[in-house]
Amino acid sequence: MGIVIFLAYVIAVLVLAYFVTPIWLWAAVFLALGTIAMLTTGASGWLAWTFALALPVILGLMSIPFLRRLVLTGPALGAVRSILPKVSRTEQEALDAGTVGWDAEIFSGRPDWQKLMQIGDGKLTAEEQAFLDGPTEELCKLIDDWDIRNNLLDLPPEVWDFMKSNKFFGMLISKEYGGLGFSAQAQSQIVSKVGSRSGSAGITVMVPNSLGPGELLEKYGTDAQKDKYLARLADGREIPCFALTGPHSGSDAAGMRDVGVVTYGKHNGERMLGVLLNFDKRYITLSPVATLAGLAFYLHDPDNHLGKGEDVGITLALIPSEHPGMEIGKRHFPVRQAFLNGPVRGKDVFIPLDYLIGGADYAGQGWRMLMECLSTGRAISLPAVGSVTVRQALRGTSAYARIRRQFGIPVGMMEGVAEPLAAMVKNAYRIEAGRQLTATMVDEGQKPSVVSALLKYRATEAMRDALDGAFDIHGGKAIQEGPHNYLFSGYMLTPVAITVEGANILTRTLITFAQGVLRAHPYLYAEISAAQNTDKKAGLVAFDKAFCGHVGFMLANITGSFFQAITGGAFNKAPVTSKLTWAYKKFERYAQSFALLADWTAVVLGGSLKSKQALSGRMADILSDLYLWSAVLKRFEDDGRLDEDLPVAEAVVRDAIASIETEMAEVLDNFPNPFFKYALWALIFPLGHHARPETDARNYELAKAILGPSSHRDRMTRGIFVSQDPNDPLGLLEDALQKVTRVAEIEKKFIRALKKGEIDRRHDRDAITDAVTKEILTHEEAGFLRLADEATDRVVQVDEFEPDALARHMPVPVAGHKPEAAE
Repeated sequence: MGIVIFLAYVIAVLVLAYFVTPIWLWAAVFLALGTIAMLTTGASGWLAWTFALALPVILGLMSIPFLRRLVLTGPALGAVRSILPKVSRTEQEALDAGTVGWDAEIFSGRPDWQKLMQIGDGKLTAEEQAFLDGPTEELCKLIDDWDIRNNLLDLPPEVWDFMKSNKFFGMLISKEYGGLGFSAQAQSQIVSKVGSRSGSAGITVMVPNSLGPGELLEKYGTDAQKDKYLARLADGREIPCFALTGPHSGSDAAGMRDVGVVTYGKHNGERMLGVLLNFDKRYITLSPVATLAGLAFYLHDPDNHLGKGEDVGITLALIPSEHPGMEIGKRHFPVRQAFLNGPVRGKDVFIPLDYLIGGADYAGQGWRMLMECLSTGRAISLPAVGSVTVRQALRGTSAYARIRRQFGIPVGMMEGVAEPLAAMVKNAYRIEAGRQLTATMVDEGQKPSVVSALLKYRATEAMRDALDGAFDIHGGKAIQEGPHNYLFSGYMLTPVAITVEGANILTRTLITFAQGVLRAHPYLYAEISAAQNTDKKAGLVAFDKAFCGHVGFMLANITGSFFQAITGGAFNKAPVTSKLTWAYKKFERYAQSFALLADWTAVVLGGSLKSKQALSGRMADILSDLYLWSAVLKRFEDDGRLDEDLPVAEAVVRDAIASIETEMAEVLDNFPNPFFKYALWALIFPLGHHARPETDARNYELAKAILGPSSHRDRMTRGIFVSQDPNDPLGLLEDALQKVTRVAEIEKKFIRALKKGEIDRRHDRDAITDAVTKEILTHEEAGFLRLADEATDRVVQVDEFEPDALARHMPVPVAGHKPEAAE
């Protein structure tokens, strides 16, 4: 009987914990079990009854809020307040900016799939689609990327004029103010298509529609500022830039040395209250041609003119480029790309208060404004660049791998080549799924700050991987720069995408998980907010509620993670019945383990999490793997569950599972607390971790399926500009691919004859003519094969230059900006 009672207690604990039941129910269940135990075992005496009923009595008392706060959560709140690290104002504003959505479901460990499925499919309006098919397509045809980045080092005037007249710079500006008023999804796809033609052109379109004056004025500008500038920004009469980064403040906004002081000065001959600015900014895109510069600086008000104290905080202003004291117009030369980028400086620049974005009312709120805009802008711009570069590289490389032959076969049929090509296929599907889902979230009103951060770094890292793979497959052709090299521009642009809007190395290790666990965790942010509440009574009530919820969450994670690990997610419910039902079930298994690991990491490490950046980076990788996994499931549904795409989706999921297990194991291996380290091992991997990525055989099939013209290949590379002009480098690839695949059977006969020695490939003979002579091929077959052979020969050629052609005058740097004196 004793064993039965013991098992009843164990089962009760597991069930109560797993289903996150209230304290009073725990008390009631243990009271019932204790009473049953006493009555069935024959135990008696006050001591036995004390042992049997002590726990339910304690739990019952703890279910009374007043007593619980007095003896448990009150002391706990005091302890939290004593150890809580000080959060800087910029950190707090970054945390407060943005919203949580599907990322919170992942952190919960038990995602509500309906919240994902209810997100739209990202379809454009008829007007947006017409713009994508019309002006955007026309713009791509106008662009000669080699001429732009090698000869002009700028967009040609006709491209600038076309962009302005068609309002490419006003996509996010509402129609009310003369803009196009397009959705985030449309902006993302337009930037993608233009970027697939030219990185410099894509960036030129992207920047005014991302973090910059247009968006800031739309959201925070005064009516006068909106009336004055938005229509002019939309049609290109004003070209904007935004100056944030300085020599001493890149990712560290708190290190900003650019200052403004509220004081009296003269503007247009009139004495008025304004701001005296001194600033030194660099890496500012479009600044060399900007007519209007946004500026971030730290505002001081020593005489409290604004009534906000002496240290007002980070503030934003909008300053015409010709304003007295502005130093603007010089250029940087980032990775030999043609997009315009340069410094913006000013010394003792006096501006009136109405130059502040939003007026004096918004003084000191600049960092919050920037973070809110960045949470949406970063979700649109860099993921679009990363995704389209992967798709563009896949389109070109898959064609080249089928056209180019070595050892008598297309190089794409070699397993060693198929491996990186399959990785490109999976990345193209996965990153585009993430881009589409996230842009749709923005259109539905979300400001996904955590998701935009993880997607930015994963998309641009995928960009780097795809181009590395493309270069490996192309070999010597990829490294010979010239007008026919369709890879080099994207390769050179990759470091820019990786660095801007939060360098990947910091976005991954400092921002994604550290902010995510605070913002998206079900209780942690509420606990911290309660601890920081200056109203101690209200803070205690809020902390008590959050703390109790957190304890229940932790117990549910412990039981849930162990249960999911030993069952492999077999008992989970999927929101759909399809060939990917298993992937939904597996997702919950790993989401539950992630929730446990994230919770214990945050609780155990506390404020030291900031210094454990390697561990934080691995947690960010797990979170991003889960997010992209879910995005792939969503895309597969939105695309209509296409059988052709199923192997790709399955391969992405299998790779994600293997990656997540490896990353979790690395986190546990390096977990600083030994007790929690081994406890987590037992709860997350009680049976060990055995997942493996997709097999070589299946990866080979993914690569093979992309080597010829097909609707599948078009879907994997959708949204890019596809030229059909055989005089265009990418159009030549498309033309050659069509011709080569058309003669596949003829080519087999020709290759067999070569291998038998019946004919020979030599520069002094025409093997195709010899094949006709020897009746290996008919005249008609030889004609088709010759067309394919000539197209292939054009594809494999590289550019050549006269000896003096590359000795053209190169930009000569002006004297560098004088460094500051040592402090």
